[in-house]
Amino acid sequence: MLPYPSGKLHMGHVRNYTIGDVISRYHRMRGRNVLQPMGWDAFGLPAENAAMENGIPPGRWTRDNIDYMRGQLQALGFGIDWSREFATCEPDYYRWNQWLFLKMLEQGLVYQKTGAVNWDPVDQTVLANEQVIDGRGWRTGALVEKRDIPMYYMRITAYADELLAALDDLDGWPERVRTMQANWIGKSEGVRIAFPYTLDGHDEKLWVFTTRADTLMGVTFVAVAAEHPLAQRLAEGNPDAAAFIEKCRAGGVTEAELATQEKEGVSTGFSVRHPLTGEDVPVWIGNYVLMGYGEGAVMGVPGHDERDFAFAHKYALPIRQVVAVKGEQYDAAEWQAWYAAKDGACVNSGRYDGLGFQGATDAIAAALEAKALGEKRVQYRLRDWGISRQRYWGCPIPIIHCEQCGAVPVPEDQLPVVLPEDLAPDGSGNPLARCDSFVNCDCPRCGGRARRETDTMDTFVDSSWYYMRYTSPGSNSAMVDARADYWLPVDQYIGGIEHAILHLLYSRFWTKVMRDLGLLKIDEPFTNLLTQGMVLNQIWFRRDAEGRVTYYDPAGVKTGANDTGVAADGQPVEFGGLGKMSKSKNNGVDPQTLMQRYGADAVRLFTMFAAPPEQTLEWSEAGVEGAVRFLKRLYRTVAEHVAQGPVEARPRELSDAARELRRQTHATIAKVGDDIGRRYTFNTAIAAVMELLNTVNRFEPLDDADRAVIQEALDTAVLLLAPIVPHVCHRLWRALGHAGAVIDARWPKVDPHALQRDQLDIVVQVNGKLRGRVTVDADADRGAVEQTALADENVQRFIGDKPVRRVVVVPGKLVNVVV
Repeated sequence: MLPYPSGKLHMGHVRNYTIGDVISRYHRMRGRNVLQPMGWDAFGLPAENAAMENGIPPGRWTRDNIDYMRGQLQALGFGIDWSREFATCEPDYYRWNQWLFLKMLEQGLVYQKTGAVNWDPVDQTVLANEQVIDGRGWRTGALVEKRDIPMYYMRITAYADELLAALDDLDGWPERVRTMQANWIGKSEGVRIAFPYTLDGHDEKLWVFTTRADTLMGVTFVAVAAEHPLAQRLAEGNPDAAAFIEKCRAGGVTEAELATQEKEGVSTGFSVRHPLTGEDVPVWIGNYVLMGYGEGAVMGVPGHDERDFAFAHKYALPIRQVVAVKGEQYDAAEWQAWYAAKDGACVNSGRYDGLGFQGATDAIAAALEAKALGEKRVQYRLRDWGISRQRYWGCPIPIIHCEQCGAVPVPEDQLPVVLPEDLAPDGSGNPLARCDSFVNCDCPRCGGRARRETDTMDTFVDSSWYYMRYTSPGSNSAMVDARADYWLPVDQYIGGIEHAILHLLYSRFWTKVMRDLGLLKIDEPFTNLLTQGMVLNQIWFRRDAEGRVTYYDPAGVKTGANDTGVAADGQPVEFGGLGKMSKSKNNGVDPQTLMQRYGADAVRLFTMFAAPPEQTLEWSEAGVEGAVRFLKRLYRTVAEHVAQGPVEARPRELSDAARELRRQTHATIAKVGDDIGRRYTFNTAIAAVMELLNTVNRFEPLDDADRAVIQEALDTAVLLLAPIVPHVCHRLWRALGHAGAVIDARWPKVDPHALQRDQLDIVVQVNGKLRGRVTVDADADRGAVEQTALADENVQRFIGDKPVRRVVVVPGKLVNVVV
């Protein structure tokens, strides 16, 4: 995944790109054509924040960071094709964002509607959810308002079925990620139900969607979102409702926030009618109902829904049991998990009593449909993608607003709409809106005076197709050209689990849209996905008398027993455990400093050796020093071998020790190839080479025939480590007498004859515990192996006079004697 140019690489970057580089170099050595490109996710809010802090345009800050980070990547020796490099803030890249936006607009896949946002009334700008802290703007401290403003949306819901179904075919993706995406799409089979009402002399319907239609007879209230049209109308004559709606405007806009906040509401004094019984059902406005999900209204069944239960208890609303689970005692005063179980039967539900979940759902849906008050429906949790951002540093939305013609798409021959880069945000709203040279323009239809759209696109747009652009560098006439057919889909994609939902889902959607527009021939963008774990480091802090926390760099803390520590000022600090490296916790490690102290290869080796890629990696300076020691040992072993002069092998029968070294050499080739090429367990691959080097150092050659076996082992070790530590291995490859660069060398092949053994070492267990080792002929049959094991002196001692009940022989590995 491409990096955001924030200023410096962090260890998460190093881990991600080292994994990719190792895989790329391995496949290149296997003779494959490999594309390993690099780009920069260069638009976004951090650049605006930095611009406000430093008083410089975001573009200059971003490009300075790109230059520095590019140098760091090159210093780490990543085999990147820099000829394909681009930044998403370049007009010749984002013109295609704009082009596809217009194509999607033509297809009905882009539309405009009002949407709820966080509004900072002081900065006069929209805030991302993470910029709202305790209901206030992160910079101004002003109480944040919830506002409805016009926004552009991409109709990702049109692909909901395909996005969900295609997850079953993504065999190269972690199951965890596929589950996360399936849950986000959230396919629900339920019933859409209408609650009729009469208002201002007109008969109307309030619609809800539920997956538990079997509980319809337990409805004791309905709750609508503060933004719901019915809430707005009822508030006109209800000061309490109007005040509550205003209060809700200051709340969050995300589903997660609604789920965790205290359930609050206000009665409207208005009722709708139950669709089957006709009884009055009071209407409440609830802060836990989100207009953007479902119908913006829910039927309150407090006996069988946890949120409704909490709401009903708070406002003393009736709680009615309509589902009974055999063997469970109903208590209306307490919430119990079984309330929501689908294995119960209807009670207190009239004609539906005794029916189970499915039977009651079918019967109630049929009754509603007969009255034109409901129908079965499949619904998705997924909502259309709102791409409008009221920020400066992003891709301009190619729309022109004309008083005569309305919203007019920018003609294709006028793309790109170029973002002026000389503006510096100052916290007083979007500077684009004050830039007359950008805003003022002529209408493409009538020629009259008009204004450009000043919203910019969500940066997820930039990152949804960047990997496609790598395949078609320099293409000026199309987003991608025929070269994409060769390279796509991406064979191996690598990135953090934090991008498992939105980035990957939007990329999948973008791919399917481009396919349907005839731009691509693929259905999915990424064949295989590897989600690497975070890099962790110790957290040390001190809290002052006022409770303020200061964090200390772990490198400057002297640690003692029982997690105690002393900072550089000589005062004690507290241990906060292990946590993700971050600037806020002051526990990051600068890769540049590490490279200068230990060398790039040591950093690469530690990163790959410390943990499997999917697991978290615990930072350890001692671990890097251990990597250095191993590289020195490898270097010294090669140097000692080379110092003895070139090898001139004389054919002879190899000794047992030489045959064993050669066998281990080729067994290591097989293991490392599998570990890197299939399993991606780089730590075990490195461990296998370390074991091979240990065997080389223990081997004492007698003549050139033995030295030839050592030469083969060292050649192999260097080739197997070359994807991981390319700089050292290049030097050693040349020292071993090879003319070319190690990156151009071929991956070693396994000699099956070398793997053959005359004799095998067999582990012997008694009742599952190791009690001895025996040597048997490689072609010994089961009986011979069993007899040899039972005759072993140590094994006999543990068997004693007990009768042998059973002997289990695992060919070539072990014997287990059961007594």
